[in-house]
Amino acid sequence: MNLLIRPPYLKKGDAIAIVAPARSIQEKDVSVFADRLESEGFQVVFGKYLFGEINQMSGTLNERLSDIHQMIEDPRIKAVFAARGGYGTSHLLSNLDAELFRKNPKWIVGFSDVTVLHAFAGKIMETMHGIMPYSFVMEQPQDDQSFRHLLDALTGQPLDYRIPDHPLNLHGKVNAQLTGGNLSVLYSMAGTDYEPDYEGKILFLEDVDEYLYHIDRMVMNFELRNVFEKAAGLIVGDFSDMHDNAHPFGHNALEIIAERARKHNLPAMFGFPAGHKKSNFPLIFGRVSTLTIERGNNSLVMYQ
Repeated sequence: MNLLIRPPYLKKGDAIAIVAPARSIQEKDVSVFADRLESEGFQVVFGKYLFGEINQMSGTLNERLSDIHQMIEDPRIKAVFAARGGYGTSHLLSNLDAELFRKNPKWIVGFSDVTVLHAFAGKIMETMHGIMPYSFVMEQPQDDQSFRHLLDALTGQPLDYRIPDHPLNLHGKVNAQLTGGNLSVLYSMAGTDYEPDYEGKILFLEDVDEYLYHIDRMVMNFELRNVFEKAAGLIVGDFSDMHDNAHPFGHNALEIIAERARKHNLPAMFGFPAGHKKSNFPLIFGRVSTLTIERGNNSLVMYQ
């Protein structure tokens, strides 16, 4: 097992950076989250190009890259939040400085398109899949419980989740590192040097706003590349706002994934509260964790 660098936990007074590696965002959509962090005793530092806008993106590739590298290098900064997801972080991959991340480990936080940064930094250090500034101003804002759990994770408090039974669950118990993120983003990195190593890992998946046949196509790709054979366990979060064609696909997103998990005898927990819905509980990618899936006893414990 390749143990990763664990960034230092945060304490009151520490500085937290917010950058926009992908889509543009307005100040009003960041201020609610920033004010909340400051009310909890943290300092908030905005990236120089945080509120830029070039078409859909927050800036040029070099501007977005500069903000990330500057915040990673700055010794004051203890965590770097992506302001939002959307699309565009993958443009940065071949230009990100791995040695800079290695020399300055700090928590990278976000979800959805931020899966790109989790995959890149996750080869070096633990990262945190969880809510980000845009989470508070989404059409259905993500909840306070998710924020409180995130603060617990960032400050080194234990994370021990108890999850209700789900009819698609496949029972088992696994002790392994966590990895994964947004299915579409992981699919976009398939076959590259940047995709995560799934061997012996607990794989987390979520997605939003996809056609069901797209989900099946991506899951089929994972199956053909033996990802479900390599993984030790599976956690399935929210697959929200899914679409179907006039001629129905015949299975929903969770059923599509469950079919592959059964085929490969993979312990699988469904209904984990993470993704694009109201609850988005943090996951520490790279952390050795225990996944237990039993009738009436479903848990995920991330050890400190």
